[in-house]
Amino acid sequence: MGKKYSEIKSKLEIETDKFAEDGLAFFTHFLQNHSNKSGLKYKPNAANYLKSIGKKPKSFSDPLFQSFFPIKWDVPFPPKSNPKFKFIDLFAGIGGIRLAFQNLGGSCVFTSEWDKYSKKTYEANFGEVPFGDITKISEQDIPDHDILLGGFPCQPFSIAGVSKKNALGRAHGFLDETQGTLFFDVARIIKHKKPKAFLLENVKNLVSHDKGKTFEIIKNTLKELGYSIHFKVLDGKHFVPQHRERIILVGFRNTIFKGKENFKFPEMNEAKFAIKDILSDQVDPKYTLSDKLWNYLQDYAKKHKAKGNGFGFGLADLNGVSRTLSARYYKDGAEILIPQKDNNPRRLTPAECARLQGFPDNFKIPVSDNQAYKQFGNSVVVPLMEAVGKNIVKVLMNFDELKKS
Repeated sequence: MGKKYSEIKSKLEIETDKFAEDGLAFFTHFLQNHSNKSGLKYKPNAANYLKSIGKKPKSFSDPLFQSFFPIKWDVPFPPKSNPKFKFIDLFAGIGGIRLAFQNLGGSCVFTSEWDKYSKKTYEANFGEVPFGDITKISEQDIPDHDILLGGFPCQPFSIAGVSKKNALGRAHGFLDETQGTLFFDVARIIKHKKPKAFLLENVKNLVSHDKGKTFEIIKNTLKELGYSIHFKVLDGKHFVPQHRERIILVGFRNTIFKGKENFKFPEMNEAKFAIKDILSDQVDPKYTLSDKLWNYLQDYAKKHKAKGNGFGFGLADLNGVSRTLSARYYKDGAEILIPQKDNNPRRLTPAECARLQGFPDNFKIPVSDNQAYKQFGNSVVVPLMEAVGKNIVKVLMNFDELKKS
């Protein structure tokens, strides 16, 4: 009994990018969680999904269901069979933070991502389709978990407009000031699910946005929800050959840890990485800049230099670290160009972008180059997330050991 995940996909004619609704998310989440309590939340809708595509199991003891298990997960990063902890993955992108915490022995019991192309990449690597728009998902439908993870987008704060002062059951508070941002959805999930800990990741500029008022609101909101807060700007260059500064917020629930969790961010050792180490030996000529584009970038840089601006392309030092990879890399590759002898410089390939973010070489890229550039530019430095996650998990494991003693 049991089938490979790829065989189940083929039998049911599942194509990730053809399903805009959450039926496939319910089904794949059930497959990954069928043997634990989290799977109970997904069972009914998983069955409804099969009915919607013409398969009609009478019950979960039906041969159709039973023929699936035990599933042989032939994906690059299968779920852990004996997990140490449970986590959820919000604003998941292509799963960089999930990969880090899965490497630490965790089991992902819920994930959400609105972009359909990112969902395709996520499913190809983890065998699970994320749910869609988090603003439309009730916190009551999310399974219990130990750690909440989220690289939430921080849109400009706007206090004007309709107030959400009653959103958390309070007449007043900081959360009504975050309306118009997706941080509100993180807060409402934390309020309802009360995870032991959380990790939130964002751009460095979040700290200084609106003269520091935005970050102060976020910190106070999380404190009001009953968590001790730790935060630090960390640079990915200590783990990969890329200068990438991000603010990391970590919180621990006060009713459990009493503010004595003894959490520390990982030590940042001397950076010893070189971009030449992530480059491929053979690269398709299509990644070399055309004369037209190369001339345009040079003229553009000269024009802004004359005005005293710092805008321009970034020709990488192959023995050093690169600039920050951004989601706009697909446009011209200007921020990270690789010099070539007797030729115009070239862009990084998607596979090289993956390495620049610390993804392993077996990470699948099932989308176009343009989509891949956007996805990796929006992702995280995986080994950095894993280093921070290791210290979070250590706190949780030490607490569990203390309870047993």
